[in-house]
Amino acid sequence: MLPIKRVAETETIGNSVKRLHIEGGASDVPSQEVKMTATADGNPADVVHIDEDLHSRQLAVYGREAMRRLFGANVLISGLQGLGVEIAKNVILAGVKSVTLHDLGEVEMWDLSGNFYFTEADIGKNRAVACCSKLQELNTAVEVSTLTSILTEEHLACFQVVVFTDISLGKAIEYNEFCHNHKPPISFIKADIRGLFGSVFCDFGPEFTVFDVDGEEPHTGIVASISNDNPAVVSCVDDERLEFQDGDLVVFSEVVGMTELNDGKPRKIKSARPYSFLLDEDTTNFGAYAGRGIVTQVKQPKVLNFKPLGEALKYPGEFLLSDFSKFDRPPLLHLAFQALDKFVNEFGRFPYAASEEDAGIFVEAVKAINESSSADEKLDAIDENVLKHFASGSRAVLNPMASMFGGIVGQEVVKACSGKFHPLFQFFYFDSLESLPVDPLGPEDVAPLNCRYDAQISVFGRALQRKLEDAKVFVVGAGALGCELLKNLALMGVSSGNSGKLTITDDDVIEKSNLSRQFLFRDWNIGQGKSTVAASATRAINPQFKVEALQNRVSPDTENIFHDAFWDDLDVVLNALDNVNARLYVDSRCVYFQKPLLESGTLGAKCNTQMVIPHLTENYGASRDPPEKQAPMCTVHSFPHNIDHCLTWARSEFEGLLEKTPSEVNAFLSKPEEYKAAMKSAGDAQARDLLEHVVECLITERCVTFEDCVSWTRKRFEDYFSNRVKQLTYTFPEDATTSSGAPFWSAPKRFPKPLLFSSSDPSHMALLTAGSILRATTFGIPIPDWASNARFLARVVDEVDVPAFKPKQGVKIVTDEKATNMNASTIDDTAVIDNLIRTLESGITNLPPGFRMNPIQFEKDDDTNYHMDLIAGFANMRARNYSIPEVDKLKAKFIAGRIIPAIATTTAMATGLVCLELYKVILGHKVEMFRNTFANLALPLFSMAEPVPPKIMKHGDLSWSIWDRWVIAGNLSLRELLNWFQAKGLSAYSISCGQSLIYNSIFPKHRERLDKKLVDLAREIAKLEIPPSRRHFDIVVACEDDDGNDIDVPLVSICFR
Repeated sequence: MLPIKRVAETETIGNSVKRLHIEGGASDVPSQEVKMTATADGNPADVVHIDEDLHSRQLAVYGREAMRRLFGANVLISGLQGLGVEIAKNVILAGVKSVTLHDLGEVEMWDLSGNFYFTEADIGKNRAVACCSKLQELNTAVEVSTLTSILTEEHLACFQVVVFTDISLGKAIEYNEFCHNHKPPISFIKADIRGLFGSVFCDFGPEFTVFDVDGEEPHTGIVASISNDNPAVVSCVDDERLEFQDGDLVVFSEVVGMTELNDGKPRKIKSARPYSFLLDEDTTNFGAYAGRGIVTQVKQPKVLNFKPLGEALKYPGEFLLSDFSKFDRPPLLHLAFQALDKFVNEFGRFPYAASEEDAGIFVEAVKAINESSSADEKLDAIDENVLKHFASGSRAVLNPMASMFGGIVGQEVVKACSGKFHPLFQFFYFDSLESLPVDPLGPEDVAPLNCRYDAQISVFGRALQRKLEDAKVFVVGAGALGCELLKNLALMGVSSGNSGKLTITDDDVIEKSNLSRQFLFRDWNIGQGKSTVAASATRAINPQFKVEALQNRVSPDTENIFHDAFWDDLDVVLNALDNVNARLYVDSRCVYFQKPLLESGTLGAKCNTQMVIPHLTENYGASRDPPEKQAPMCTVHSFPHNIDHCLTWARSEFEGLLEKTPSEVNAFLSKPEEYKAAMKSAGDAQARDLLEHVVECLITERCVTFEDCVSWTRKRFEDYFSNRVKQLTYTFPEDATTSSGAPFWSAPKRFPKPLLFSSSDPSHMALLTAGSILRATTFGIPIPDWASNARFLARVVDEVDVPAFKPKQGVKIVTDEKATNMNASTIDDTAVIDNLIRTLESGITNLPPGFRMNPIQFEKDDDTNYHMDLIAGFANMRARNYSIPEVDKLKAKFIAGRIIPAIATTTAMATGLVCLELYKVILGHKVEMFRNTFANLALPLFSMAEPVPPKIMKHGDLSWSIWDRWVIAGNLSLRELLNWFQAKGLSAYSISCGQSLIYNSIFPKHRERLDKKLVDLAREIAKLEIPPSRRHFDIVVACEDDDGNDIDVPLVSICFR
């Protein structure tokens, strides 16, 4: 029996979770930790340490409070075939208190295509025992143990969440009844994958409280006016659209005049519109609104009343849909899973693959259950074809299904432990029948070969298995998505045959923050290449896996590595990238070489997959997300009204002071004459600004001792948070008006107040410490021991002579929101530049020989380097100026570090979906069989749809799409090419190669080129270098029809050899 509480160890306090420690590298320095309390029931008790370096991306999704609850949970996972190990992996990476693995069965060869930790050497061992030690390696802060005896109620009572992946319906009902009625209730999850069919059932007890149903930040708005009415009309500034919905509760703050609304009381809204709403309150007798005000959504907890399994089977309620083209499928699968349980109980086995007899018995069982259902639940029609496929593959645990459902169920475990996100309520059914071969399979096609792929063969047949093994695959990226994809592909046997090959490339190295979701990596891999380690780890999963690891970025610069022959040899490309530009480039290569591209991406609990199939679907670049809205420069520099503005400014200042200016200094010191000539040649405001910063660093503000660095930081504080604010309010007093007579300081502008530095203020001293140390680092000045001693540092800083502020007349402060440069040019720029250069020439004679500065590149994931301390300090002081709520360093890291929220569960689900589509690619399915997916595990929501076909262009009898390329054979002259187009009713008026214009009809001299060979023109004008191995080159042709309408024609390839 598993004890309810752990015995305290030397590394722990009470029953707190051990902190993950990484040997070697930068992490030897104690990292930032957050002390929290957690027990099994979520109540405060012992101290839990959250390693922020490890869990930063996950903290960005869940937040500290949910992580605190998560870290106190004990979880049971029963059934360690493919699905069970996927769930265990995701839950352990998330970081619960303990995971107990339960299984009574032994490893068989059949299991090797589903469980990535089983090897042939494990055959005959208990499943839980065989994978326990490898699962423990994923997160040493989680206690992983095994249980290999029959479960009892005493066992179940030790856990907050229990998950069953291989259990009879009768036992499930029995265990669920106990969990449902236990005080407090034990969250119960039953999940099954049978071939290409899957199901999940959740029961979190009679009354389960969800603290945050969607995980989104509360929506806010800046108030512009509030009427004295019943109901009151609230209008907000049109800075951003409001995201409120009817029925939301909101609170007000900072309202001037109608101060009654500042009481913190949640109020309901209705008639929500983009920039206004009605407040369900009588404000007739309130004070008149005079200005300002912030309105913020209040997120309300939600209580869910779950039914136990026995009752839910009879009255399931609404099913969670994933594919609206299959709206009638979940009720049928609800019956099918019950019938399968009945079949197994009766025959002691699963139906045989491709057995007509077993399929017939199974179909009759489904019909019998349907007949016994209540009138409301009874189905009018039974799709026997679906049921026959269900029966045929029911013994198989397929890796893509395990990966997908491992993500879904793993997320449900996190919800049950933390109360974060809305649970699945209560049944979810899914199938991917479209992945099957079109032609029916006979018994001989699915007969086992006594190999690790037998489970997959039982569903898809031997022919597809051979195609998978001989596939030539390119995986771009070896991060979270790449690790999951490689694992899936290895288990599926992709590229494991004599003719198969998988190439994976990634130019990145492993960091500590990767370990919470990139499960192929361990702490001893930190600093090593991602692709190399990932390839090695997947060879351990499947020794037959033929994978080559490269460490090159896929880009125009590496087309000598990823050349034509490389792309021509591929069967399919899988993207596992984290940025749009790289995705667009790979997409363009796949379009050019006519290769299928399977695309996926994640953002916190959300994910999407997109299938890009030659000539069948649009390409990835055909549709773009709208660009993120950027705050105007004047807002960031002078008129911030939220913490994002403050952090954007803070990071910009950090990079300017510590990276760009020292780099500029080094550029000058390396080649002073060339640098001065370049500045004189530019002669603009930007050159003047750069020179001013170089002069400051080398002459007027040069630091020689650490005390100089303290003085510099103290004066910088005064400049940023006192003098600039005083100058701003001197130029624009609080009662200032615009040219139209409206108040200048109206919403969203906030009137600032200068700060008074105090060495007794910890936040002031924290900024001073970070600033002084980083300034000293750029100058190569040793850091004294007293640098982080607040008391000693206070004595030093109090001796700094800070000049008194004197307001300047005629200062121009940019207020135009469309301005892109805060430093306007003046007629004196050239003279100022000349003067600055003379100052430099005379001042640098005092520099030590060979002096160079040390530019600092911002690194967000090292909490010992003071980078985030300075940025958070800058941002919070600026927020204090403008009465904007401040943030802690972790929140500042998320925003300023532009951290993309990421969790293992979403990644696992996305890659499972991608690999279900890979079957279709290898089988050569039609477009209607493919599915693009958007999912949000927080809600949960699944939306699957057929991919959009490519846009077809037409001209006369011709038609083409983005996938077409017009290939013209022969060593053509320019005139011959023009005639070729003329014969098709098109007039080619412009031809370019690369960045160079070869021909344009408006230039008379270009007619002299008509009889020259195109390849010679490309070499002569475009300086095109064509490798001996390449038979063609590409040109872009602009055409018009007989009526003068532009016609967008495909890329043209001239095969001159």
